[in-house]
Amino acid sequence: MARCYSVRVRNRQTPLPLLWLVTDARNDAALDHALARLPRGSGLIFRHYHLPATERRARFIALARMARRFGHVMVLAGSVAMARRWGADGAYGAPGLLARGPRVLRLVTVHSLRELRQARRADAVLLSPAFATASHPGARGLGAVRWGLLAARATVPVIALGGMTARRARAQGILRWAAIDGLSRPLRQP
Repeated sequence: MARCYSVRVRNRQTPLPLLWLVTDARNDAALDHALARLPRGSGLIFRHYHLPATERRARFIALARMARRFGHVMVLAGSVAMARRWGADGAYGAPGLLARGPRVLRLVTVHSLRELRQARRADAVLLSPAFATASHPGARGLGAVRWGLLAARATVPVIALGGMTARRARAQGILRWAAIDGLSRPLRQP
């Protein structure tokens, strides 16, 4: 496992950030401020599925300009080819969507061991939902133990998604994590 991971790291031109901000309609108004507060070299996963194509592209361009000013990695939800056309550093989506195309950073969200196995060609997986999350009210999170057991089976780096905050990441010893709400509000110090 370590050998496969180290080969992937050497072949990747875009470094894999530890911290990821995920966009959607709920946090759009806070994104400019949130990007400025993230540590240099963090990542932004641009989804914005709620926007029509032209508006989505314009918002991507504006956020990409800002993200790059702060040294952040910009990943687009969509195909690898689309990510290349839009000038993104990577693509985010389902394993099948990311299987072919020019070389970019490839991120996939997984929810189970079966999906984790299917995502073996990704550069990293977002294992979700780590904990209860506002994105899916009433849905149970994996919890610390189950999340840890699944993460241990991964052959690529794992990013925790779902109910994540800086405090929870520290408490659980999670190195890589992503959030929508947890990074859109002011970051609280312990």
